[in-house]
Amino acid sequence: AIAITEQPVSVSVPVGYSFTLRCRAQGRTSLQYQWFCQYQSDCRLIPGATNQDLPIIAEQTQLYTCRVNDLHRNAVFSDWVKVEVHQCVARGLPPQLWQGEPVIVLNPSEQRVEVGQPLQLQCAAMGVPAPSYQWYRNGNLLEQQKRKKLWITHTKVSDSGTYLCCASNSHGEHWTNAVDVHIGGGEILPPAEHFQLSHLVFVLATGKIALLVGNNRYQHHPNLLAPVRDVFELSRLLKHLGFQVVSLLD
Repeated sequence: AIAITEQPVSVSVPVGYSFTLRCRAQGRTSLQYQWFCQYQSDCRLIPGATNQDLPIIAEQTQLYTCRVNDLHRNAVFSDWVKVEVHQCVARGLPPQLWQGEPVIVLNPSEQRVEVGQPLQLQCAAMGVPAPSYQWYRNGNLLEQQKRKKLWITHTKVSDSGTYLCCASNSHGEHWTNAVDVHIGGGEILPPAEHFQLSHLVFVLATGKIALLVGNNRYQHHPNLLAPVRDVFELSRLLKHLGFQVVSLLD
């Protein structure tokens, strides 16, 4: 009859960072606590770690759990949590007075991949608690891509676009840089859906007048990435074709 009322939480921190893992439980008798850690396949008891709180100075990425037992030898274990330690962090990160909000420490890089080949994009963020991740392509959420690494086993031309990832926790969210991914050989033009997904409205009138409207900001949707660039590129193209162009943004 032991119930854990507060589970420890995973964190993602720079090397040398000091923090505390917490575990709370209730039982019918007095309770005893013992913390364990696991590095690779080695799981061991932490000597002297018999309090509800476990102070840690981050040195290497490890897993932790807490065993709680009562006087009748009943015992339960907390969830395993990951303490992810970033060994190489840019100067000035995390910022002073850091409250645990997500801080991007690794941005994805631009990729050019042949059709049918795998695509991997990677990012990383610090945060307390550890951030969750969500990838977007052309401003549209990718339902299945919720990890630091975006992986597409066999790419298609439709996988081309502008990608970025949002890292979020209870303190807020932070976005990676946006990067372009080109699928196919040679110079890849944006697929037709690229302009459609950018919410561009393209209206032609008699007298060769073109109205371009690029809508970037929405109340209930992440800001899009491509409209400004699309309006610029289409405007330049239409002027070469002899159109008078009116461009509007937002």
